[in-house]
Amino acid sequence: MLRAANEGVKRISMNASDNCMNHLGRTAVLFLVLLCCPVVWPQVAAPKPAAPEAQAESPKDTLGRNTPRGAVLGFLSAARKGNSEIAALYLNTPLRGADAQQLARQLAVVLDRRLPARLNELSDNPDGSLPDPLRPDEDIVGTIGTAEGDLDILIERVDRGKSGRVWLFSRKTLASIPEVFQELSAPAVENFLPEFLVKTQLVTIPLFQWLAFFVGMPVLYGLTGLLNRILSLGFGALRRHFQGHAHLQNPQILPSPIRLLLLALAIRELLLRVGLPLLARQFWSTTVLILVIAACVWLLILVNGWGERYLVEHRRGIKGSSPAVLRLARRVIDGLVLLAGLLFTLHHFGINPTAALAGLGVGGIAVALAAQKTLENLIAGISLIADQAVHVGDTLKLGDTVGTVEEVGLRSTRIRTLDRTVVCVPNGQIAMMSLETLSARDKFWFHPVVGLRYETTPVQIRSIMTDVRILLTQHASLDSSSVRVSFIRLGVFSLDLDIFAYVFARDWNHFLEIQEEMLLSVMDIVQRAGAEIAFPSQTMYVAADSSDKLTHPTRARGAGRDAEALHEHNVHH
Repeated sequence: MLRAANEGVKRISMNASDNCMNHLGRTAVLFLVLLCCPVVWPQVAAPKPAAPEAQAESPKDTLGRNTPRGAVLGFLSAARKGNSEIAALYLNTPLRGADAQQLARQLAVVLDRRLPARLNELSDNPDGSLPDPLRPDEDIVGTIGTAEGDLDILIERVDRGKSGRVWLFSRKTLASIPEVFQELSAPAVENFLPEFLVKTQLVTIPLFQWLAFFVGMPVLYGLTGLLNRILSLGFGALRRHFQGHAHLQNPQILPSPIRLLLLALAIRELLLRVGLPLLARQFWSTTVLILVIAACVWLLILVNGWGERYLVEHRRGIKGSSPAVLRLARRVIDGLVLLAGLLFTLHHFGINPTAALAGLGVGGIAVALAAQKTLENLIAGISLIADQAVHVGDTLKLGDTVGTVEEVGLRSTRIRTLDRTVVCVPNGQIAMMSLETLSARDKFWFHPVVGLRYETTPVQIRSIMTDVRILLTQHASLDSSSVRVSFIRLGVFSLDLDIFAYVFARDWNHFLEIQEEMLLSVMDIVQRAGAEIAFPSQTMYVAADSSDKLTHPTRARGAGRDAEALHEHNVHH
C-alpha cells in the first residue's frame, strides 16, 4: 500500500507545474492559455497570503493555510515535491509520524485521480465561502464518487494556538480516504500509451500532454473542418437538385465558431473517458472553458453582422444614412459582447474586475466631458437619422442656407447650396434649428397679386376675375378645390387682385414651367378685357402763390381750376 501511495505521489510530481504558479498566473492565463502553452496551470497557484484584515486577528501561516485555497494548493505542492512530512501538516488527524505521512500520500492520490477540476472555485477568503451558516468553520473542496456513494472532500478551520486558526483537511474526510484509495486503479491513458511518452518530460510535463495540445487539438479542429466540407457538399447537392439551379454554391453548415464548440465538446468527452491527473484535468477544463467563451463571443459577433447586412439589404425602410447608424450599433453591441466574455473569463479565474471597471467609469466621464460637443453631434445625428427628418437628395432651408443634402453623417450633414458650394453643418446645430424641407412639398403654392390701373372699371374687373377662375379651375395641373380669385384692396397706385391656387408638380422646375404658363395667360386675360396692369406711380399737384390769391381773387380761382398736374412715373423692374 505504501508503495502504491509513493507511485501515486510520483505521478503527481510528473504532471504538476513547477511551483503550482503564483496568484499572478491566474491573471495571465487568459492571454497565455490560447497561445499554446500547457506549462501554465492557471488555477494551481501558490498559497496566497491572508487578507490584511485577517492578519490583524491571526498571524500569517508560513504554509499558507490561512485560506481554503491556500491549504489545498499548499498540500498539493508538498505532495508533488514528495515531501510527506510537510503534506501531513495539512491534515487534521491524530495520527503522527509514518501513519500521518502515509495518509497524506493516499489523500494526494485520491485527489489527483478523483477530485473534480474546480480548483479555481476554492475560496480565497480567510473565512471561507461559508456554504453552511451553521458550520462557518467548514468548507467544501469538491465531491468525488465512491463505491458507497458521493464523498465530500471537506476542510475545516482549526485553532493551532500560536499558529492561529488554520484550514486543514477534516477528520471526517480523512476517515474515508483509505477505503477510497483501495478503489483506485491506474489511469486508462497510461495503459495504452508507450512508456517513453509517459516517462519523458518537458518542463515537468509528460510528452504526451505536449503532443495532445500541439498535435491533438489541431487534428480535432481539422476533423471538424472536414465534417463541415462533407455536410456542405451534401446540402449543396440537395439544394441544387430541389431548386433546379446548377450554379448555386454550397452553404456553410458549420462556421468557425460552431467548429470551436465541437472541438470543446470533443475534449470534454475525452476528459470523461480518459483518466488524467488533477492538474492535467484542471488545464484541459480551463482550455475547454476558453474555447467555449471564444466560440460564443465569435458566434454572437457573426450573428450581429448578419443581422446588420440583412437590414441593409432586405429592408426598404433602411436607406440614406441608416446603415451608418446600424454600423455604429453593431460595433457597440460587438464591444459589449467582448466585454461580457472578458468579464465572465475573469470571474471564472477569480479575478474581481470591480476596481478596473470603476477606473474605466471615471475615465469615461472625463472623456465624455472633453468630447461633449462631439457626443452632442453624434447623438443628434442618430436622432435625425432615426426620425428620418433628413434624407440624401432633400432640398432644405436651414436658416439662411438653402441647398440639397448630399450626405448625412453621424457628426455632420453636408449640403450643396445654390451657389454650388458645400456647407458642412454639425448635427447638433441642425437639431436646434427650424428645418424646412422644400422637396417634401406635396403641392406648390401659386400666389401672384395682380395690380390693375385705377382707370379699370368694375365691369372689367369682374370679367377679368371670372376668366382667371375659369383658367385655373380647368387647368389639369392645378387643384381646382383650392382656386381663389379675389379683389382684395384699393392699393396706393393699383387695384389689387389676389390669385390663390395649389399646383401639382414633380419638382421645382416643373412648377416654374406651370407658373410661367399661368402668368402669361393672366396677362392675356387682362389685355382682352381692355385693362392694363398698373405700375408704381405718384401724382403731384402744384398750387399758385398765396400772394396772388389776395390781390387777384378771380385770377387765383382760375389758377386753381387750371392747375397743372405733374405726373412722375417710377417703374420698378
